[in-house]
Amino acid sequence: MTQKTALNATHRELGARMVDFGGWDMPISYGSQIEEHHAVRRDAGMFDVSHMTVVDLHGARVRDFLRHLVANSVDKLKVQGKALYTCMLNEQGGVIDDLIVYFLGDEFFRLVVNAATRDKDLAWIEKQAKAFDVTAQERPDFAMIAVQGPHARAKVIGLLHEVDRARIEKLGRFAAAAAQGPHGVPLFIARTGYTGEDGFEIIVPDDQAVALWKELAAAGVAPCGLGARDTLRLEAGMNLYGQDMDETVTPWEAGLAWTISLDEGRNFIGRKALEAQKAAGVTRALVGLVLDDKGVLRHGQKVLTPSGEGEILSGGFAPTLNKSVAFARVPADATGNVRVDIRGREVPVRVVKFPFVRDGKPCEGI
Repeated sequence: MTQKTALNATHRELGARMVDFGGWDMPISYGSQIEEHHAVRRDAGMFDVSHMTVVDLHGARVRDFLRHLVANSVDKLKVQGKALYTCMLNEQGGVIDDLIVYFLGDEFFRLVVNAATRDKDLAWIEKQAKAFDVTAQERPDFAMIAVQGPHARAKVIGLLHEVDRARIEKLGRFAAAAAQGPHGVPLFIARTGYTGEDGFEIIVPDDQAVALWKELAAAGVAPCGLGARDTLRLEAGMNLYGQDMDETVTPWEAGLAWTISLDEGRNFIGRKALEAQKAAGVTRALVGLVLDDKGVLRHGQKVLTPSGEGEILSGGFAPTLNKSVAFARVPADATGNVRVDIRGREVPVRVVKFPFVRDGKPCEGI
C-alpha cells in the first residue's frame, strides 16, 4: 500500500505530478522541473522530505553503540546539536544505508535514514542495539521540510519566534537546534541539505506540517518536487542510495572514503573488509563525467575506457550547466580516451572531479 505524508493533499491542491517513490506517493514537480531547480539555485525552494525516517536512540551506551554501528566516528560529535554524515555497513563493507547522526545528549542521538531502506535499516539497528541496551524509537509523529537556496535561511529565520532568531542565524553547518516556529510550533532545525545550497532541514510535528508549508510559501519559498531535488544533488556531487551505492558497494568504491574513520580501538561493522580491500587495492572508482556535446547521460549506459568497461549510475541534464553530467563506476586506473555508449553511438566524455556545481556556480574545470 502506498504511503502518504501529511502534505499529500497540499501537493495535490497545488497540481503536483505525483509518483511512487520508495512506496510513498510523492510530488515529482509542480510544473517546470527546471524552474524549480533554478529557484533553489537562485533564491529558495522547499521539499517535502517527510518520507525520510527519523529514529531516536536512547541509552547509557548509545555512543558506544554508534561507534560500532557506523563507519564514521561519532567521537567527532562533542557539542550538543552537531551532526555527522556516515554510512552503515554490513560485514562485507557494503553500504546498508547512508544517514545523518545528530548528537542531542549523552544518552540521546537521532538518526535520519532513507525512506526506501526504512524496514531493513530499522531491523538492522534494532538487532545491533540489543547488545548495548539501546532503544531505537521510530518517530512517525514527525514530518520534515527541506528549505534550500541562497535566501532559504533568511526566509526561515523570519518565521521564527524572536527569541530564537539570532541563535538559529548563528547555527553552523551540520548542526541542529530546537526553536519555536509560527504560533509557537516546536521545530528541530538542522543546517543540512541535499542540494549543494545552504539552508535548513526542519523536523516538525506531523499535524503542523501543512501550516508550516503554507507559512513558508507565503514567505516566498517555492514548492519543489523530487525531480529538481535529484538534479540538484547530482550537480552537487551527492550520492543517491540504491543507484550510486548499495550493499554490494563499499564506501571506497562510492567516492565516500572521507566518511570512513579508521580510528584506533574502534571495531565498527565492516571495518575488517574495508581494511582488506584497501590493502589489496580498490579496483573500482566513482568518477564524474561531463558530456560537452548534445545528448544525455543516463543510468545504465556503458562507459568504455582503455582499462575496461564501467557503467553510468546517476546521470542527466544539469540545468545550472546546460549540459549533461553523470556519476560512473569505472576501473580505478581508467584515464585517457573515455566514451559512453549512447544508443550504439560512442560519445566522448570528460572525466572530472565532482561536485559539478558549488554555491550555485560551475566548479573549476567543469
